Amino acid sequence: MGLEMEEVAAPAAAREQGVEIYPLSRYYFGARDAAAVPRAVETAADRALRLKANFAARGLRTSVHGVLLVELFDHPHLLLLQLRNSSFLLPGGRLRPGEEDVQGLKRKLSSKLSVVGDPEAAAEDVDDWQVGECLGMWWRSEFEAIPFPYLPPNFRAPKECIKLFLVRLPMSRQFVVPRNMKLLAVPLSQVHGNAQVYGPIISGIPNLLSKFSLNVIAD
Repeated sequence: MGLEMEEVAAPAAAREQGVEIYPLSRYYFGARDAAAVPRAVETAADRALRLKANFAARGLRTSVHGVLLVELFDHPHLLLLQLRNSSFLLPGGRLRPGEEDVQGLKRKLSSKLSVVGDPEAAAEDVDDWQVGECLGMWWRSEFEAIPFPYLPPNFRAPKECIKLFLVRLPMSRQFVVPRNMKLLAVPLSQVHGNAQVYGPIISGIPNLLSKFSLNVIAD
């Protein structure tokens, strides 16, 4: 007796794993004055002292960052901030005490990638970000330690938890960044496994995106 193959419809959750990526040309990029003196000018020792003081006062530091994708040359590109032509950063930052992950990430995205000034416009912009699921979490044992994608058993008091969220971009949007930063579109193929340049978190993003169907929409 032969085996009969029955066609089974894909679960709804699987069908929702598609991510539409729109061309870079549909987005506008501008610049604005930096709101404050960047902390990148502080020394490593000063930064360590600041982080220790914050940990003593507030406990575990939680940071949230967005993964934003665009299309260029028929290939997915990751939007990264570059500070002083050196380090690459995902848009985001530290949560305020008691702040929820998604709302805090929306606030940080608006402060890093949008025009800052009009309170009403800023409030509308915060609600405009489409923050999706959490892609992964990393932990630091010390303030300057390399982050781990898990919490090792010997971590008695982790100093920082870093969370990545997928942010689905609309067909078009305006990005305005501080003049002391650049917003770059970097190919996923260039980021993949390149921890020496982009660090362990950013270089691992292509692996985190492998469960999604990336629908590249070209002009």
